[in-house]
Amino acid sequence: MAVESPNDSPAAVPPIERRSVEAGGLQFAVATCETQSSGGRLALCLHGFPETWRSWVHQIPCLAELGYRVWVPDLRGYGETTRPGQMQDYAVEKLMGDVAALIDAAEADSVVLVGHDWGGMIAWWFATRRLRELEKLVIMNVPHPEVFAQQMNPRQLLRSWYAMFFQLPWLPERVLTRRQPLRFVEKMVAGFQNPENVDAETRALLAQNFSERARVKAMLDYYRAVSRGGGARRQRKLGYPVIETPTLMLWGLDDVALGVETTYGTDAFVSDLTLRYLENASHFVQQDAPVLVNRLLSAWLRGDPVPDEGEAEGIRVRTRA
Repeated sequence: MAVESPNDSPAAVPPIERRSVEAGGLQFAVATCETQSSGGRLALCLHGFPETWRSWVHQIPCLAELGYRVWVPDLRGYGETTRPGQMQDYAVEKLMGDVAALIDAAEADSVVLVGHDWGGMIAWWFATRRLRELEKLVIMNVPHPEVFAQQMNPRQLLRSWYAMFFQLPWLPERVLTRRQPLRFVEKMVAGFQNPENVDAETRALLAQNFSERARVKAMLDYYRAVSRGGGARRQRKLGYPVIETPTLMLWGLDDVALGVETTYGTDAFVSDLTLRYLENASHFVQQDAPVLVNRLLSAWLRGDPVPDEGEAEGIRVRTRA
């Protein structure tokens, strides 16, 4: 099915298409976009909690215009993608395997991996373990896992209260499905700096994520598998060698879930890091500040200097927090 591009998207970019892709034994619902000039370069975008593919709706046309084949899946358990029922089905290793399987299914010559929130955490692990070669890595508002562990402090523990709550059995599912899903989503989006950037279709898909306990359980099992299931411990035991892939990290400074200090020291784990902070942008930076995010992303992918000062729609960018 075709999905209309945002109003500010270039007219030359075709509509976003939805398709089902078999990868690694699962059926992934994938949004795709390609121009006539798209070749074997793949941009694979991974969303976070509690989102869907539409968290990237502003970036998809931008990436397609740059000449990438753009694939944006609903991650396992989300949307119309296969929803396994057990906590261990969401282990870190399986999530990384999904990325590898999608890259293989795309038959890509080169890959830019883009991740936000949970998608960004998967991308960090994937780039570290080098399950497939990456041309470039883009991370938005999620810290490198080892930096996060090193920067954990009482204030961050308080910020992360929800992740600890999610470890409980059945109660979080009950809490998150007890109210009307759309009202819950509207309250969440109201916390954005620019909630008008989240359109009605995006809100409706977010509401579906909270419409039944099986959907909520799948989302929460990401947190349970990494903590109770030992995923974080297993990865830390393997160690974190320096990532050689050129990496762009964009960070909305009005993130209520993750303190900016969790970005400090990232350069010790990434040999080629470009880091930009965006003022007046929330955790959901690619939706809150799409014009500026696209400007930074485009410059970096083209190999042009990435602006370290500037403003778009009242949002400023800078190199220091």
